[in-house]
Amino acid sequence: MHVLADANLRLDASAIDYVLVAVYFVLVLGIGFLAQRSVNNSLDFFLSGRSMPAWVTGLAFMSANLGAVELVGMTANGAQYGVPTVHFYWIGAVPAMVFVGLVMMPFYYGAKVRSLPQFLLRRFGKFAHLVNSISFALAQVAQAGINLFLLATVVEALLGWNLWLSVAVAAVIVLAYTTLGGLSAAIYTEVLQFFVIVAMLVPLTIVGLHRVGGWSGLVDKIQGSSTANDAAAQLSSWPGSNLTSIGNSTLSVLGIVFGLGFVLSFGYWTTNFAEIQRALSAKSVSAARRTPLIAAYPKTLIVLVIFIPGMIAAVLSGPFAKCKAELVAGAAKCSNGYEPNDAIQLLIKDVLPNGMLGVAIAGLIASFMAGMAANVSSFNTVFTYDIWQSYVRKGRPDGYYLRIGRIVTIVGCVLAIGGAAIAMGFNNIMTYLQDLFSFFNAPLFATFILGLFWKRMTAAAAGWSLIAGTLSAVIVNILGKVGVLPISGQGLSFVSALAAFVIDIAVAVAVTAVTRPRPDSELTGLVWSLTDRKALRRSEASDDRGWYRKPVVVGMGALVLAVALNIIFW
Repeated sequence: MHVLADANLRLDASAIDYVLVAVYFVLVLGIGFLAQRSVNNSLDFFLSGRSMPAWVTGLAFMSANLGAVELVGMTANGAQYGVPTVHFYWIGAVPAMVFVGLVMMPFYYGAKVRSLPQFLLRRFGKFAHLVNSISFALAQVAQAGINLFLLATVVEALLGWNLWLSVAVAAVIVLAYTTLGGLSAAIYTEVLQFFVIVAMLVPLTIVGLHRVGGWSGLVDKIQGSSTANDAAAQLSSWPGSNLTSIGNSTLSVLGIVFGLGFVLSFGYWTTNFAEIQRALSAKSVSAARRTPLIAAYPKTLIVLVIFIPGMIAAVLSGPFAKCKAELVAGAAKCSNGYEPNDAIQLLIKDVLPNGMLGVAIAGLIASFMAGMAANVSSFNTVFTYDIWQSYVRKGRPDGYYLRIGRIVTIVGCVLAIGGAAIAMGFNNIMTYLQDLFSFFNAPLFATFILGLFWKRMTAAAAGWSLIAGTLSAVIVNILGKVGVLPISGQGLSFVSALAAFVIDIAVAVAVTAVTRPRPDSELTGLVWSLTDRKALRRSEASDDRGWYRKPVVVGMGALVLAVALNIIFW
């Protein structure tokens, strides 16, 4: 694939570095063994018995998203595109996270569903439920494969371990603690992993900035090593044409705001059960609502220690600077074998001393394992409840489904290894991920949001709109990749997502017009107009003591912070 085994990427790790990594593995496995004690039934295994406090689920919500794709992919974006990377956070995450907490979670948690496909089952019936269950399971296997692949490539590059041996070891460790302790083990491990990841990123950013003379020094180096147009594109968040590959500034902004900020972002955060599962494990509806809102604060800030290291790597590393210049000029791959995914590895090698290398390696491993655990834990829940229990083996004792869940966890890890093989074909893994989101999340968001606010929408409309939306995204993506459409890179994913959303809505409206809706009595609590929001507020009151616990206050604070940072980096 590229020169991963080259000595230019190899770390001179010492014994203390390996000891720190070993301590991390011991802590992770210890959490799995301790969490096993609280698993007495399937609800404990799949949803932690709905007993978690909001601050724990909030950090786990954030950490589950801070996986390998986030760390390596967004650092790669920072190295390749610069400041426009912030759009994936301040435009493409925080508004949607606030929407999930304030609008969607009352429906998800209030319906007492065990998964998001089950919410579709109650709202639309079996057709849409089965379509979503299968598509979600496929997406989680693919995303788990991305996390595994990136872990293996980084470990091979930095330490010289065999790639497939690294894949197997990582899969076995994630398998061990998720099989033992279920979602509780994954959540508590994710909280630990969040702090380990931060302990890696903050020193990496500070030391890197010191090496280039601070932010002003970084700006000077970018301006000195790039054309005027490319430097301006890297150092300003708008219009983000280098990110979208859309030359027209107005269309680029529209692509970011509507393609990324609305369809892809809202599609991901409102319908991705790998994230929502953490909120569903909270102890009350108020705690569930605050889960994504609490997570929005670290999500808003952590981008600063992700995209800036990428920009630093692009000016500190001579070989990578050459690679980047070739990519800007339109090359598909770099002639020297490097690629944007190498950015964080190069920076770790160049700026961190021994001792800190161990923390960095543990941080990278933590991010990969957090993402994979989130994918695997949501996969086993959806497969067990929404496919196996609903369509294959109904009415069995609870202990039977607990055993199936543990077996499916093993199957998910094995399938993730196959997903890792597919991920090998992408030099910027964020492009692959955005493709997946446009295929699976964008049409699902359209179906969810239309069904939530339009009680007339029918079951047949939901199923066929999901299929049509997914196919339209795939077709647009293929047309772009073969050159029929003049769009490439992540801009193609934005356009594919928009196509999926529009086609999904159009098909849903057309099919609804010729099919019979369900009576209002069957939709209470499942659509906006038929939900008693006064009763919801009363049920939250006991858990909202103190202004700082009120979901609206917490959510508005996150939005204000995101807007302020948007203005600073405009």
